[in-house]
Amino acid sequence: MLIAIYHLEAKIISRGTGRSVVAAAAYASCSRLYNDYDGITHDYTRKRGCQYSEIFLSDTAPAQWKDRQTLWDAVETVEKAKNSRLARELIVALPIELELSDWKQILRQFIQEQCTSKGMCTDVSIHDTDGHNPHAHILLTVRPLDQAGHWQAKTQKEYLCRRGSEEQGFTAEEFLAAKQEGWEKQYPYQSRKKKNYLTPSEAQNHPDYTRTSKSPKSTRYGRQNPISEAWNSEEQLLCWRKSWEDAVNLSLQQHCLSARIDCRSNADRGLDEQPTIHEGYHARNLEAMGIPSTRCALNRQIKEDNRLLKELKVQVQKLTKALKESIPAIASALESLRSRLVTLQYHILHDTSQQSAMSEVLDKAVPLVKEYKSVQNKIVVKSSEKKSLQAEKKLCSPLKFLQIRQFNQQISALTEEIEELKSRKAYLLSCFDCRSDSDVKTIEHKIEKMQDTQKRLKDQLISLDKQKEKGTLNFLETKEKISPKDMDAVLEEREKLRPENMQKVKDRLEGTFQSAFRNDTLLRAEKLINSELQETESLHSVLQRLHQKESALNRQPRTPKRHKDWER
Repeated sequence: MLIAIYHLEAKIISRGTGRSVVAAAAYASCSRLYNDYDGITHDYTRKRGCQYSEIFLSDTAPAQWKDRQTLWDAVETVEKAKNSRLARELIVALPIELELSDWKQILRQFIQEQCTSKGMCTDVSIHDTDGHNPHAHILLTVRPLDQAGHWQAKTQKEYLCRRGSEEQGFTAEEFLAAKQEGWEKQYPYQSRKKKNYLTPSEAQNHPDYTRTSKSPKSTRYGRQNPISEAWNSEEQLLCWRKSWEDAVNLSLQQHCLSARIDCRSNADRGLDEQPTIHEGYHARNLEAMGIPSTRCALNRQIKEDNRLLKELKVQVQKLTKALKESIPAIASALESLRSRLVTLQYHILHDTSQQSAMSEVLDKAVPLVKEYKSVQNKIVVKSSEKKSLQAEKKLCSPLKFLQIRQFNQQISALTEEIEELKSRKAYLLSCFDCRSDSDVKTIEHKIEKMQDTQKRLKDQLISLDKQKEKGTLNFLETKEKISPKDMDAVLEEREKLRPENMQKVKDRLEGTFQSAFRNDTLLRAEKLINSELQETESLHSVLQRLHQKESALNRQPRTPKRHKDWER
């Protein structure tokens, strides 16, 4: 059975990350939408590749939300916080074995079973730019609706109340009943430098404590709506992954196709291969224009590594079979396995070098970004403090000379501190070759991508090391099974095969790494593999020894022929 490509990526569209659901919807549908929240018009009408777009509503949603602008305006309007979660986005790969009509059917089945039936409004768009990467963007609402079609709260305020030594959380409605049972809210109190949360009855016994706020103690995030909690759970994500697998495989089966997808990871399926990453339209466009893309380069390397792992397994099988066959078969199997091990070692050296280079960059960049953020926050705080002092000074009577003088001193000190911080900020910006805060955000994004790539390289290195260890062990075990009388003949045969095999290795590596290929790294990889395979004696020296043996045989004195007279 063929294993088709499986991809399902879940993202959260949040204002906290600088995203807008209106912008995401406009991009996915290749349309023009206006965001009333920030007054920005998002126009993607010139973008090509959107083959299909449709909105699916839950049973309780208003009918006018069938309009994309109306739906996402309602979402943006109801969310007030600057870091609100606006929507969830699922990106799924569509099987290239099927057509557009089949994709629509699969998506409708999936959305009906997993989204609209559970109360989510869904906006789906199919993208297929070049025929090689068909995928769908599925936007889901994250706030539940009541029976009247009104938005429900995602969370409720939960007050941490105390009764004696017990502490328990109650919503405002629950507290009305709990109050009758002796539960009390806790408020912040302070005595000199000592701060504490006390109930009103406890505060009566501590007259030295003064209440500092009217806001009672509460849980950090409040109590989640049970529906929202279910939607945000890990179980829901696993359910989506499995449901998508079932929907696609059912369609493939109905079309009598042998290909299938599997939602399990390679590790769960017992495979050593590493999954590739999503390249994206822009990365492939850069490659088409001859501009190297990091994501495409990483995918090429991952594909080559996975191909190499498969080949290693095949060569090990051939090696086991060759032991029962002729000397040329054994020599061919050994050299093929050695070539794969050299290629594998080259990938390990390249990945290690990349990882080391990234670590060096991150070790320098991450502290600087952290310091930049700290400096920026200090500037904001001190500027706010300076404005407050200036406002107080403005309200102060001109006759209060001493107070005005004190204000001037404080404002002057803050001004100098702010200027010093600005100088430090300018220096940090120059370290990144940036001009503004937006440029630093780009640097942060690059750091996140680099950290993600570093993690992937680490996982890949672990897999490559395991396979190299297995291949080396099989090579040594096979070599030990060769009889001493056949060893020289096997080595001689391997010497004939090696130049061609190593040229293939070089050509393949050049195709994979392109301009990043290094011949000195290949020589180093070959040297390391020779050491691990315990081939301390070069094949050249073995051939010399064989020639010496042959010469010695030729120099041996011949027995003279007897004369006929001697026989008599």
